[in-house]
Amino acid sequence: MSIAENRKASFNYFLEERFEAGLVLEGWEVKAIRAGRAQLLDGYVLIRDGELFLVGMHVSALQSASTHVRPDASRTRKLLMHKEQIRRLIGKVEQRGYTLVPVNLHEKQGRIKLDFALGRGKKLHDKRDTEAKRDWEREKARLMRHPG
Repeated sequence: MSIAENRKASFNYFLEERFEAGLVLEGWEVKAIRAGRAQLLDGYVLIRDGELFLVGMHVSALQSASTHVRPDASRTRKLLMHKEQIRRLIGKVEQRGYTLVPVNLHEKQGRIKLDFALGRGKKLHDKRDTEAKRDWEREKARLMRHPG
């Protein structure tokens, strides 16, 4: 079940391999994310000291957040993956110039997980191609519905 999606990801990047990781969250963040108050748009995944971190994901605190907790909406959150998977990722990111782009935030067996992908940045002409293809698909669908 998807909670938040980064729709711009496939427009700005060529997405290749996808991965799933757990997140280290605080209690108020879990409640806010389940209420749909998370935004992945400016987020990216960073590798530091052999660990993965999600930077730039915005989680708006609920009004009912506890008074003794100071919510930090866009703090850096640690991602949880097996060490071997992280090692493979580090190799790909460092060698081939990939970026790790958050794609989807979802719930799986009561836990909140993040899908992210290896992405290569698109140039302006690539984005134009994507837009033209999308427009053509839309036009084609319209023509099929209302022929003549």
